Amino acid sequence: MSSLSRQEVYNTTSDTFFLMAGPCVVESEDTTRRIAGELKEVCCKHSIPLIFKASYRKANRTRFDSFAGIGDELALEILARIGQDYNVPIMTDIHTPHEAERAKQYVDILQIPAFLCRQTDLLLAAGDTGLPVNIKKGQFVSPETMRHVIQKVIETGNTNVIITERGTTFGYNDLVVDFRGIPTMRSFGYPVVVDLTHSLQKPNQSSGVTGGDPQLIETMGKAAIAVGTDGIFIETHPNPSEALSDGKSMLQLNVMEPLLTKLLRIRQAVSEH
Repeated sequence: MSSLSRQEVYNTTSDTFFLMAGPCVVESEDTTRRIAGELKEVCCKHSIPLIFKASYRKANRTRFDSFAGIGDELALEILARIGQDYNVPIMTDIHTPHEAERAKQYVDILQIPAFLCRQTDLLLAAGDTGLPVNIKKGQFVSPETMRHVIQKVIETGNTNVIITERGTTFGYNDLVVDFRGIPTMRSFGYPVVVDLTHSLQKPNQSSGVTGGDPQLIETMGKAAIAVGTDGIFIETHPNPSEALSDGKSMLQLNVMEPLLTKLLRIRQAVSEH
């Protein structure tokens, strides 16, 4: 596993931001490796700290026949190899307490899915690994409430916590991001990330396949950087229309660099003022 620089992630006064990015789920080694390689090249070019994210298994699917993964062991081994080969920290989701110790053997950061952010046993198990824990704010949770969620991990003695905003339920089939919550959550003393792709999803569609508004990713990113987020989260794929999960809200991989370039300019302007 590659080492994650705490300074890179926890330095909230930097004139840059860190990027969490990758495919929704490990589809194959070739596709996952291609995405990781291109992200690493772009981030090195622009001095953006990168955390590569891919789920080894998707446990939260609307339809029973939705793609969930290629097999836990195989996917975890692919992630571990990519982390070593590209010297980039790897993040993946866990869904139950017993998964924490297993995933720890392969990755550098554990992610708590939004729907599970209040599951005490899961948070404690993640904290007990000693790895950084990225907690996605539930669609049903206020920014202020995240203070108590964080505290559960801290009780294990692990203070390596990241909070990710991914939108709040707005009616049955939509999400909104209340950017007032970013400074609120940053006041807790931990890095805050805005998930630009999941926050633009259209969940619970009648087809059973989540929709999205990927054309608004740039708009959402500009707003996130302007309010001072420490990092951004983007799911990306070479061909989103062919992605096996969350394709309708993903960013096309080849437009990642132009987007990051624009966001860096905004970050610089914010830092100067």
